[in-house]
Amino acid sequence: MNQTVKPIPDGMRTVTPHLVCDGAAAAIEFYKKAFHAKALGTVPGPGGKLLHALIQIGDSAVMLVDEFPDHQTLGPKSLKGSPVTIHLYVEDVDKVFAQAVAAGAKIITPVADMFWGDRYGVIEDPFGHHWSIATHVRDMGPHEVQDAARKACS
Repeated sequence: MNQTVKPIPDGMRTVTPHLVCDGAAAAIEFYKKAFHAKALGTVPGPGGKLLHALIQIGDSAVMLVDEFPDHQTLGPKSLKGSPVTIHLYVEDVDKVFAQAVAAGAKIITPVADMFWGDRYGVIEDPFGHHWSIATHVRDMGPHEVQDAARKACS
């Protein structure tokens, strides 16, 4: 192993979402409109598909790839959904949520103040990925969150 090479490249985090999309190039355009994503690079593949793409949303990198069914690389639409939700913290949840909906996202959970101290909503992007979008509005200790959860769920 080359000791001068960083094990985690600059600009990357320990955990990085890698989204499979039926139409990764279109997904990049959606993320630009919805979340002000910056396109950092693409690796074209066969038939106009993308083998790899990298975007940045806020301070975080997100990787994308087109579907390649022959390699069991399938997105949420082909799989009839996904159990994964990507959480996005922003300065103004109402603004970003409306922006995502205007760009073509479907509302799953409307924005509301939540018991854990966030203003929060969930959308589904046109490629089947769920995004929870939140602005932290109230600091709470663990016991406060537990008490609020009990009240909210009773």
